[in-house]
Amino acid sequence: MRVLHINQSDVIGGAGIAAHRLHTALNRLGAESYILAGLVSKPSDRVDAFPRRIGWLERKIHPFTYYLGFNQAHILGTGDVVNHPFFQKSDILNFHNLHTGYFNYMTLPKLARRKPAVFTLHDMWSFTGHCVYSYDCDRWQTGCGKCPYPNEDYPIIRDNTKLEVQLKKHVYSRSRLAIVAPSRWLAEQAAKSVLKRHPIHCIPYGIDVNVYRPLPSRSRRATLGIREGEYALLFAAGNLESPRKGALLLFRALELLPEAIRKRLWLLCFGSGRLDEFLAETEMRAVTLGSIADDTEMASIYSMADLFVLPTRADNLPLVLLESMACGTPMVAFDVGGVPDLVRPGLTGYLAEAQSAEDLSRGIRTLLEDGELRTKMAHRCREIAEREYADELQASRYLKLYESMLPVQ
Repeated sequence: MRVLHINQSDVIGGAGIAAHRLHTALNRLGAESYILAGLVSKPSDRVDAFPRRIGWLERKIHPFTYYLGFNQAHILGTGDVVNHPFFQKSDILNFHNLHTGYFNYMTLPKLARRKPAVFTLHDMWSFTGHCVYSYDCDRWQTGCGKCPYPNEDYPIIRDNTKLEVQLKKHVYSRSRLAIVAPSRWLAEQAAKSVLKRHPIHCIPYGIDVNVYRPLPSRSRRATLGIREGEYALLFAAGNLESPRKGALLLFRALELLPEAIRKRLWLLCFGSGRLDEFLAETEMRAVTLGSIADDTEMASIYSMADLFVLPTRADNLPLVLLESMACGTPMVAFDVGGVPDLVRPGLTGYLAEAQSAEDLSRGIRTLLEDGELRTKMAHRCREIAEREYADELQASRYLKLYESMLPVQ
């Protein structure tokens, strides 16, 4: 089985990390997995840059398509991928994120005619007029138009979202695809969208539970100055400053904690971006660890936290929650998107009312004050991660889907 993954990046960002973990697990199970990515940071004999043909015509077209609100339409030469050795040797294609300016989605029918194709969704972009997450807007269900959030990723200058959805619908109608959603929520959204004509499967992300596992933490905590009887609260995101990730809501929640808890609390953060503006307004002890790429290092940080808190306002199946779960660290997060798949009330953490700083604070306090409950949750987190989210389980599910799509020999 030779699989070609096409994605915006090889290991950067949530979709890049998720796709690379699947790629690694497939290779471990004996498949031949390859990646072509718009942004490549770790090239190898199985990872290469997606072919681009940026010439004068594309540069001429781009200002017009961008002004009209079509962020991908200027990209030329996407069809050249059929000449790449990875494409030619593959049995099946697995598309991932097709946005960020490296791929023209209108080429999908041509590519899907050449090879059976799976389309793994990592957000809502594939069926909206431009946005990655629509928050409380459901206009994508009826074709978009009059977009209430034109400045959300990916921003548009002119609202042609209705036409963009029609273009996607036309493209999908001419493409034979199997859709995969990592969360039940995203699968439900896809079933209401222009993708509903295709079979939709829910296959959660996987994680290497031999790497992400509970690790000794006493010495690591001591190195940071966290003493016996003090609490370590962890917050992580690809971009800590992203409004979608909810840092402002987290700080509001922390301000609502009783003073007795705040005096014993340390806030640990890792990811890109800075939270200096927030930290300057609080007397809470905080440590910003920056971006961390090493998996073992991340597992060590998750393991030394008493709680992981993710105040995300919209999300699919956040990898940071899956990593926290595998390391046996209970979680507190908002009831949005695919978060409830991982944060299971009373079992793995506390699920707070969406965007309610008060309820988020209540969840943090409840779990910090009940050490016995946290211990039970830690064991349950690890059990569920091993049973439901091991990366080889995810890879075997994909292999079964791939095999069902290949012509009968």
